[in-house]
Amino acid sequence: MGKEKWSVETNAVQGGWEPKNGEPRVLPIFQSTTYRYDTAEAVAKLFDLQAPGHMYSRLSNPTCEAFEKKMALLEGGVGALATSAGQTAATISIMNIASAGDHFVAVGALYGGTVALFTNTFKKMGVEVSLVDADLPLEKLRTYFRKNTKAIFAETIANPALDILDFDKFSSLAKEMGVPLIVDNTFATPYLCQPLKHGADIVMHSTTKYVDGHATSVGGIIVDGGKFDWKNGNFPEFTEPDESYHGVVYTRDFGDAAYIVKARVQWIRDTGAIMSPMNAFLSNLGLETLHVRMDRHCENAQKLAEFLEAHPKVSWVNYPGLKSHKHHEMGKKYLKGFSGVLTFGVKGGASAGETVMNSLELAAIVVHVADVRTCVLHPASMTHRQLTEEELKLAGVTPDLIRVSVGIENIDDIIADFDQALSRA
Repeated sequence: MGKEKWSVETNAVQGGWEPKNGEPRVLPIFQSTTYRYDTAEAVAKLFDLQAPGHMYSRLSNPTCEAFEKKMALLEGGVGALATSAGQTAATISIMNIASAGDHFVAVGALYGGTVALFTNTFKKMGVEVSLVDADLPLEKLRTYFRKNTKAIFAETIANPALDILDFDKFSSLAKEMGVPLIVDNTFATPYLCQPLKHGADIVMHSTTKYVDGHATSVGGIIVDGGKFDWKNGNFPEFTEPDESYHGVVYTRDFGDAAYIVKARVQWIRDTGAIMSPMNAFLSNLGLETLHVRMDRHCENAQKLAEFLEAHPKVSWVNYPGLKSHKHHEMGKKYLKGFSGVLTFGVKGGASAGETVMNSLELAAIVVHVADVRTCVLHPASMTHRQLTEEELKLAGVTPDLIRVSVGIENIDDIIADFDQALSRA
């Protein structure tokens, strides 16, 4: 029974690292910049991409490789690339297929850092984005596409809007337009949703969040589904010779893995933005308990959301697990669970919400989300403060919105903490 047939839970524990006789059962940290070879020819073949192996830890590393293999198994892809941060993964996921003068479409309900990346930094690089309302009908969404449009980008569970992506709608649109659907699966994780099974072509994560799960390691990852047709005429960089590798043609020489190989040997080669071996080790360690943690995150978030929805000092609650959520039914269609993040507003607006945040004792105010400890954040004044009013509206960020990342502590303690803090509002 091969690893490809194992469940997500089993592969989370045992996938990726395959020790040989007498080798460590637990994935080691290969803390080395370089590797030894028997012949000069062996090195030459590595540099010409004619043989597998590691030439330098700026491009690949055995610890990172094992983590990448595990993530590819969990998402059902043909290969993966671990990066220095989630923002790096988002950057490379687009720039691997777009050049100056190109354009892509992104669902507007995104993490604020991603919006800033797409609308500011990409603009300086000559790549333009159109942010769209995901609830628009297909005929309206089609109007945003141009001859130079290269991709659609969206989040499975939007941060912090908590909208659920309509995979059927956007995957069909991507196929119609001949572009890949790239999905940020950070909040859902491959345990709660596998976007490639719902029509996505590329999946990325900020592994800093639930994958690591313990707020120790910044990182990102891109997983290639291996099924997109890069030979459809829209992506010449995949079908024409790359002279920096003596005429390698990615679709010809690497087949289904053309996208992820190109991302590594061009973007990681030139930027060095790979995940460190230590962070790959810690992220892999986090994955070993992913399914156990996510079950508890989902359970606790559901109970806290129900408590807040019934609280007299709370004006609204947004959590996909609540029947009141606009995408509750769609969430049940695509997700195994609704994850551990919710948002709410306090009667009295932003000032009352600030009082509640300052009064919390168990939950901490941190610029982070999705780890074992319960924490809160005010996106409008923190993670999304660089956005315009229009971008904030598209992202689903209101002035009174408090984002709660529900941890895996005892739920009675979590509820008691929010109850006492709300009593001070």
